[in-house]
Amino acid sequence: MRVSAPWIDALKGQNKPAAEEPSDTYTQHDMKARKMSDSTIFMDLDAMSGIIAYKHTGEGVVIVTAAVDRITIENPLTELCDLEYSGQVTYATGRSSMEVTCKVTRAGYPGEEAKQQDTLLTCCFSMVALDPKTRRSTPVPALDLQTVEEQATFKLGESRSLARKAEGAQSLLSHHPNEAESALIHRLWLQHRDAQGFQLHGAQTENSADSIVPMAATRLQNALICQPQYRNRHQWQIFGGFLLKQTFELAFCCAANFSHARPTFVSADPCTFLNPVPVGSVLYLTARIVFTESVSSDDQEDESHARSASESFSGITRLQVRVDSRVRNVEHGTSKPTGRFHYTFTVPRKLVVMPSTYQEFMYYIDARRRAHRVQNSMDITNVDKMANTKENSATE
Repeated sequence: MRVSAPWIDALKGQNKPAAEEPSDTYTQHDMKARKMSDSTIFMDLDAMSGIIAYKHTGEGVVIVTAAVDRITIENPLTELCDLEYSGQVTYATGRSSMEVTCKVTRAGYPGEEAKQQDTLLTCCFSMVALDPKTRRSTPVPALDLQTVEEQATFKLGESRSLARKAEGAQSLLSHHPNEAESALIHRLWLQHRDAQGFQLHGAQTENSADSIVPMAATRLQNALICQPQYRNRHQWQIFGGFLLKQTFELAFCCAANFSHARPTFVSADPCTFLNPVPVGSVLYLTARIVFTESVSSDDQEDESHARSASESFSGITRLQVRVDSRVRNVEHGTSKPTGRFHYTFTVPRKLVVMPSTYQEFMYYIDARRRAHRVQNSMDITNVDKMANTKENSATE
């Protein structure tokens, strides 16, 4: 193919420096807030929790992340700004575990007082101390409560610990779905079997709604080798923040692939790290959409799943992504679960996920319970914000 200019002339023109702009020209920079990487914040929070835990216990133990409490975005950022991380040990009874509460806020100007709306998120990490030789749990110092505020914070940590134990006792692994949940499963199957493409007698029909997607079709997988640059300070396993980062990014991609829109992160459910991830092992991650609900009809979220797809819809859809992680030893071929992670997003589209197998229905029921707990916590947070706003107004 002939070109308009010889290659040597084109190369000279490409390497020729561009003319400099006049010195009096001022370039306007767009300071509008962009979508930030929440996964990086999660990794930083886990690293900071480890530093705070070592400050409490000293250097004679090994600190590992055992669990993460719910992470909810309280006040999304609306402008480019610096972030300030802070945290402290808020619950420690003298046993092997401790709770570290972390906060991420917008860094204000020097001398500026912190405001409630500057708080981006608040979360808690459960850290466990291990003996460096035996790798077994070892006691940590208990907190010395001296003020009323410290006692109140300690009580909150105790209530969270009891809530986690209560939720574990009501797990679907130990108890079958209750009567209302069983009725919901049957109603969903009756309402959506035609839209899913199957009749009662097995005859296949056309899908009447593009917004109804089988849960199996939302599955997204990833596999990666755990590199040594992501190990913790003890050089024998990957630190928990890396798992949070990888699972969140896969959940985000799964939600985007499912909705064909950019998801907005809402919250991360409490999760527990079941087994360590050694350096050099292969980490397998599987994400799937397990629950959807219409935000515009909070009082009838169950009916929003069971209604016909031809009905009108307005608002956005809240969806929950479940990420299962397993680690495989390359040499021995054995695999172990490392944890289950649940992330909630919102998308500006009408979407309904439809389970088909019994296992998928259990995923759906478990995610539905989690969604109700998230909504309850958000309602309590909104009530506290309104109370603080009224108190500030009365003070002024």
